[in-house]
Amino acid sequence: MTERDAALAAAVRAADAERVRDLLDAGACPDSAAEDGLPVLCGAVETYAYGVAELLVEAGADPDRRLPDGTTPLLRAIEGGSPAVFEAVLGSEPRLRLAPERREELLEVARGWYEEGGAGRLRRLTRDPGPVRAQAVREGESNTLTEYSLGGRRVRDGHGGILTGLEWAFRILTPPAELVARAVRHGDPEHADWWASEWTLTVRRSAETWAETVAFHRHPDPLPRLFVLDVLGMHALTDGLTQHAAWYERERLQLLGTWVEVEDDPVVLPRLLRALADEDFPGAEAEAVGLRHAGHADARVRREVPGLFDRPLTPRAAGAVRNLCRDPDAGVRAAAVEVLAREGMPAEGRPLLLALLDDADAQVARRAAYATAWSADRSPEITEALVRLLDAEDQDVRLSAAYGLALRDDPRTVGAYVRVGRLDRPEFEHDPRADGLWRWKLRNAPSG
Repeated sequence: MTERDAALAAAVRAADAERVRDLLDAGACPDSAAEDGLPVLCGAVETYAYGVAELLVEAGADPDRRLPDGTTPLLRAIEGGSPAVFEAVLGSEPRLRLAPERREELLEVARGWYEEGGAGRLRRLTRDPGPVRAQAVREGESNTLTEYSLGGRRVRDGHGGILTGLEWAFRILTPPAELVARAVRHGDPEHADWWASEWTLTVRRSAETWAETVAFHRHPDPLPRLFVLDVLGMHALTDGLTQHAAWYERERLQLLGTWVEVEDDPVVLPRLLRALADEDFPGAEAEAVGLRHAGHADARVRREVPGLFDRPLTPRAAGAVRNLCRDPDAGVRAAAVEVLAREGMPAEGRPLLLALLDDADAQVARRAAYATAWSADRSPEITEALVRLLDAEDQDVRLSAAYGLALRDDPRTVGAYVRVGRLDRPEFEHDPRADGLWRWKLRNAPSG
């Protein structure tokens, strides 16, 4: 083993992706062996270092290399139960790269682990009578898994997502009902198995797949209905990937419009209202839905109502927004104040807006300040309220106040930004409010 390859093995063992990248760029062999004689890729698999595994495979590490125990790095990734590691190790064109019997071997292993469950298989393999230790782990930005440990081994419970990914990679069209069952098996919309089914049913664009999937919006259990909403949302985000985007949009709008008439689950209904707000749902119909739910007993539902009202607000919608701004739930008030402040809000809403700037709930006050800054209301009352907000302890509120003054070309803008404080932190890098003073100076620079 060369010194460089030894350094690579150490970097893989430490899950140091940046060091691994540098060593690979410098010529380290991606298939070099670690101290145990196994390829370093196996070390990345064992430690669930999916970023390191991806770098190794992209650099040429062989995921199909037969090891002394008869496994391969890819088989080990499947057994480990991490969809992120599996995706990293799968490699390119697996359907073309792998012989039919090898593909079936991988599918059989994934299916076996999924059906038996990680904890059960781990107990059978280790024959350890002790308790199985379980802990929640997060992969990537949003996916969750449960990791089981017993007898010196550990495994994660993402075999459903791995099986789904394998089937799609091999272009096996698993029935949508089976994919939905895998998604909801763990009862967790953030589970990696949920995401794998969601993505597969999104990219499998066909009228048959669509019909069989959305039929679950009538399922008596709310969890499959939530899953359908996630698929609809992912469809909307990826419409640009298909030439039939207009057809899918029409189908989504029709489905959401009929679904909202019958949905009553306090978890599903808010998500459904949010989906209607995100889609290009006709304004009058969206307003009717919002008005119908503005007095709902569950605050989670009421929080989504303001987003259904289009501008300019009709008198009925404006009245509903004002009522929601007085709601006992802070989340409802926070959602309503953004609509109250935007263009088209009648002037009679101004006293209510001024009151919300001093709301006892910090999040409501912050959202009210942000909305007021952007509002089209240029009245002296609003301008002076923004000046008073420069005394707030919350820097975000002070920033909104200063930005509101800048948008109004107020001569106090320079001093306002001095009172905001430093804005050179990462969270302000892409915040348009942070550039307010610069833009104000451009607009107000002497001509010539």
